[in-house]
Amino acid sequence: MTTLRLRPEDPADTGAVRRVLAAAFARPDVATPPEVGLVDELRGSESWLPALAMVAEYGGEVVGYALLTRVRVHSDQGDVPALALGPVAVARHRQRIGLGTAVVQAALDAATELGERLVVVLGDPAYYRRFGFGRADRMGLTSPWSGLGEPWQALVLPPATGGEGTPPQGEVIFPSPWSKV
Repeated sequence: MTTLRLRPEDPADTGAVRRVLAAAFARPDVATPPEVGLVDELRGSESWLPALAMVAEYGGEVVGYALLTRVRVHSDQGDVPALALGPVAVARHRQRIGLGTAVVQAALDAATELGERLVVVLGDPAYYRRFGFGRADRMGLTSPWSGLGEPWQALVLPPATGGEGTPPQGEVIFPSPWSKV
């Protein structure tokens, strides 16, 4: 029986994560997809949250990845911390068996446990809707990707403890490595 293990990325996983990302985002016009460089640069930045870089290990092999990193929502009340989801990738030979869903849910669960409240993502609305994401523009959030409409999405996480609190509204500021994607 093959075992699925969802866990935070370990430094020893760097090569395997790079291979999963490179294969998942491969394009004939680039040697190395920008998503690989994005993760490499985010690892060395203040935006990196080690507990929120999740891998899916299937049969002892790293085959899935979901990353949450720190972004800020610039609002009238000042900058409020939030998270950006991405990139998300699953090795081609392990796609369509639920590993992507599992690793994204594990990352979102870990963020909830840490008391995070807001996650933004740019991606397929049909896919991310299953986690509760909805249009970010309807939540009062803007970004360089706001003009894309439905793919620009946000999710308000349930509070880990205590009161609800209103999610922030304003411009989502991404760390500089995101400008290269």
